Amino acid sequence: MGFHLVYKIGFNNEKYLEEQSREILSRVQSSDSRLYLEFGGKLMYDHHASRVLPGYDPNVKIRLLEKLRDRAEIILCIYAGDIEKRKIRGDFGITYDADALMLIDGFRSRGINLRGVVITRFENQPSAVSFENRLKRRDIDVFRHYYTKGYPTDVDLIVSPEGYGKNDYIEPHKPLVVVTGPGPGSGKLATCLSQLYHDHGNGIRSNYAKFETFPIWNLPLKHPVNAAYEAATADLRDVNLVDPFHLDACGEIAINYNRDVEAFPLLKRILEKITGDRSPYDSPTDMGVNRAGFGITDDEVVREAAMQEIIRRYFRYSCEYVMGLADKGTVQRVELLMRDFDLSPSCRPVVEPALGRMRSKESEEGIDNGKAAAILLKDGSFVTGTSSDLMHASGALILNAVKKLAGISKEVLLLSPATIDSIRELKKVMEIPTLNLDLEEVLIALSVSSATSEAAASAMRKLIELRGCEAHLTHMPSPGDGNGLRNLGINVTSNPVFGSRKLYMS
Repeated sequence: MGFHLVYKIGFNNEKYLEEQSREILSRVQSSDSRLYLEFGGKLMYDHHASRVLPGYDPNVKIRLLEKLRDRAEIILCIYAGDIEKRKIRGDFGITYDADALMLIDGFRSRGINLRGVVITRFENQPSAVSFENRLKRRDIDVFRHYYTKGYPTDVDLIVSPEGYGKNDYIEPHKPLVVVTGPGPGSGKLATCLSQLYHDHGNGIRSNYAKFETFPIWNLPLKHPVNAAYEAATADLRDVNLVDPFHLDACGEIAINYNRDVEAFPLLKRILEKITGDRSPYDSPTDMGVNRAGFGITDDEVVREAAMQEIIRRYFRYSCEYVMGLADKGTVQRVELLMRDFDLSPSCRPVVEPALGRMRSKESEEGIDNGKAAAILLKDGSFVTGTSSDLMHASGALILNAVKKLAGISKEVLLLSPATIDSIRELKKVMEIPTLNLDLEEVLIALSVSSATSEAAASAMRKLIELRGCEAHLTHMPSPGDGNGLRNLGINVTSNPVFGSRKLYMS
């Protein structure tokens, strides 16, 4: 299968925003008093969605809330176990508690009210207590929710003073309460149900719905966009399937995923136990607010983008496997998805240029551990870079790319030798054993050099044009390389090969 990775748009962001806003407002208006809206996926910086739906704004959900901020507020959930284990958000390389702080800053900067933070499944974990204290001392309301007794089978115990009744109640101030969290398993659904329990105990007839993006219910089960969701959640063992409840109730095929389908009978019983009425939903698809499918404008573009995402996930999980962060089964699940679409790692166009440059370097220098990188620019051209005594392959790659974009000759030096020498001397003082510069250090050197060099200044202005480009490394990036590529907004993959024999990388 040939891929060209031409940067095209296949999704109308504004149409989606309009459709999703209208559907949410309809749900709010149909609620007697208050709607708890669980936000599945990432509320901000949803880069998975922007990669598989080219044209999707990764912050469209927060833009939607900006439109609704007069009637909406946010409850942010974080699982105490994720704080304790220092779980990492892969696309930013930061812990979930740090991600929660970044989300709070994002809400505040947009004038969206944060009602409070809920620490879920709280069991006095030391790191969770420390995080709680940190928030409280910054005047943020923090609430504790505990493991729900009897979950998931004993509905009478769950919906009782000994179940949801033990949780702190968050008194809302707005009719739309958005419940979100930094990652899966953060306790969003349980928080919504706990709030419903307390509201109905106080005579307030609240309701619940779920904001979803993936899987897209009105795309075929085996559509690459839905398969890319399976690849993204391979570590969670999520599987897409036809919603049997929706098919039975409506006679309509709708795509959902196993956890929502499996949980629906129990969720329906809990809702009916809390409200004393028949559930307003006949299927998990019914309770979802998902209009993403109506924003797709070019099916071929999103199909190709989604297949590329499956390959990216293969590389990511392969790297996590050799680092001990993922199991072999996770990698194998993505390999099966690749077979479904006749994909291989080489179907990612930047892979072969990187490997070819590595082989060329090894041949030229008579070595067997060459390191190289390649990037696909938005004009369809490839640029490569290799490691040297001066800098890592990622640094060479970015300098070569901005030279090409700025029309600067390859022979022109962008970095001041004096600046490079100063950084290397500083590394010696700090007893950092690797003197060649990683990408973060290269970018610092470029910014310093730009003060006295017009060529460096011209090249630095081109860095913004790398955002959204595709790159591949023949080895796993060092922390400084990974952070630099992430901050530039480059979609990078790498072979599951360590860049150094050293076990510790600072």
